[in-house]
Amino acid sequence: MNVSHASVHPAEDLRTTDGGGGGGGGPNNNEVPRVRMKDIQGMPGTVGGLALRICQFVSAVLGLCIMAATSDFPSVTAFCYLVAATGLQSLWSLSQAIIDVYALLVRRSLQNNRVVSLFAIGDGITSTLTFAAACASAGITVLINSDLNSCAHNNCIQFESATAMAFVSWFTALPSFILNFWSLASR
Repeated sequence: MNVSHASVHPAEDLRTTDGGGGGGGGPNNNEVPRVRMKDIQGMPGTVGGLALRICQFVSAVLGLCIMAATSDFPSVTAFCYLVAATGLQSLWSLSQAIIDVYALLVRRSLQNNRVVSLFAIGDGITSTLTFAAACASAGITVLINSDLNSCAHNNCIQFESATAMAFVSWFTALPSFILNFWSLASR
């Protein structure tokens, strides 16, 4: 076999012309530190990931508080489901934000297979539940507002606001899930 491989015939190490000696394979002062491709902003342990988690938490808590402040939300199952889903989303996002803050403070990477699997599964479950609850609540608010024309007797503005906050929470949870799932699939 006449194929030449780098391991058989290694390339020569070129000496630098800046007088630094070079040639020994040591670090050069002009080298830029490399960034790993797996540290994409939005993934766990990054500033972008922390920002996403804070947005998820704030919007989920706002939706939860707005819906819980109405007196007649327990009478509709979809609204109870929205309260439960946004409550779960807010707890999950808060715990993930705390983990992200810790990882940023101690400069630790959260790219372990088990950790990324846990994050992907948790993000997938909570984002799916939040999206389903927001869709169900949106259907009920459209029914109350447009079809029954009984907004004067209900808290339509609060229902719509809580539903919008649930959609915002889902919209900010989706990139976290996609990035974690993509990181798992690319291993």
